[in-house]
Amino acid sequence: MRKPNPLYSFVLLLVTVLFANTAVAQTSGLDIQIVGGVKTATPIAVVPFAQPGVAPLPTDVADVIRADLNRCGKFRALAKSDIVEFPAKGADINYGTWRLLKQDYITVGHISDAGNGMVRVDYELWDVNRQQNLLAGYFAAPAGDLRGVAHQIADAIYQKITGVRGAFWTRIAYITQTGLGDNTNYALVVADSDGYNPQVVARSRESLMSPAWSPDGKKIAYVSFESGNSQIYVQDLTTGARQLVESHKKGINGAPAWSPDGRRLAVALSFTGHLELYVLDVASHQETQLTHGMSINTESVWAPDGQSLYFTSDRSGRPQIYQIPASGGTPQRISFQGTYNSNSDISYDGKELAMVQGNGNVYRIAIMDLGLGGQVRYLSPGPLDFGPSWAPNASMLLYGATEGPRGVLYATSSDGMVRQRLALANGSVSDPSWGPYRQQQ
Repeated sequence: MRKPNPLYSFVLLLVTVLFANTAVAQTSGLDIQIVGGVKTATPIAVVPFAQPGVAPLPTDVADVIRADLNRCGKFRALAKSDIVEFPAKGADINYGTWRLLKQDYITVGHISDAGNGMVRVDYELWDVNRQQNLLAGYFAAPAGDLRGVAHQIADAIYQKITGVRGAFWTRIAYITQTGLGDNTNYALVVADSDGYNPQVVARSRESLMSPAWSPDGKKIAYVSFESGNSQIYVQDLTTGARQLVESHKKGINGAPAWSPDGRRLAVALSFTGHLELYVLDVASHQETQLTHGMSINTESVWAPDGQSLYFTSDRSGRPQIYQIPASGGTPQRISFQGTYNSNSDISYDGKELAMVQGNGNVYRIAIMDLGLGGQVRYLSPGPLDFGPSWAPNASMLLYGATEGPRGVLYATSSDGMVRQRLALANGSVSDPSWGPYRQQQ
């Protein structure tokens, strides 16, 4: 396996815990398994959707909705094998049956042929105890797009019951690594939030890393070593066009992070001799230096209001999380629990900071509550977890883990009670990045 240059490997070791050794997945898709569950989660039944007169479809819409609700940790969907009645609309529901099954909500629906290769998916959400209709709607889509339809129905259900916008119909990005030695191949892959429908965005025989979504979800910034040194590219997912935005020949060009307005990238550059944070105006290529000194400063993430950035620095002797105004100034340390804190990501509301926290030889994903004096809780078991990335509604979090010689991904509920394992049979997966909301259909 070919490695990045020694200085960059050292920085990645500091910031993401054996980053260079925890590679990535494959282009044919990930093996997906849901682990755990929450007994106190809200019980909901998702009845298989009726499809009279419709040819067999490639996707079971109810199965996808059920899996979405289960993996977020807030719902406990009734197992398909335990569903004893199959209403297709509200008028068909026998509420006594579902009360006996101790279900609070029930989702029913039916699929019909809409012509020209399209199908229509009608759905309803009902409150079992009140016998009250909460949602009713439909989607018309090609049969091949039914997973996307199912995710959007799950989003609508999630929002109606919790009051928070659902994030199932979103995308994730990650890096895959397959092969050994001179036959090693890397790929930047974009997939649905549950790991299905993977699409290769970029390939390289050299390392790829640090994918970062633009706020509108149309572009991904990432680091490539295809030239022999690190360079930062921006890939347009719509047109396929690629733009080289940072390519200092000396030192590191790394750790891109988009500003909330999508006009700037925070980057880590070492062409002056020390790894410092800069803000790059993507249109003009103007660089503004934020940090100064002898320490390593990297892995920045913008606060939701765009007024400041959180980043990792070893200026106190060990990696810790600091905050600095977006215009520059004096960094303020915000992490104090644990001897090692790095690689942070901020929730959409600015209330919680996910990070890698190390104690001894164990590195776990920790969540710091910024409104409760920095109170910290652990989300993952370790021992080598890295790269947390929030879902856009902070209901779930994506992170990487080292299992033996390879890397895998986990998508976990915000309380850590439900984890979805995303692994590659013949390779390794790393550098997870959860994309923003998609434009609703």
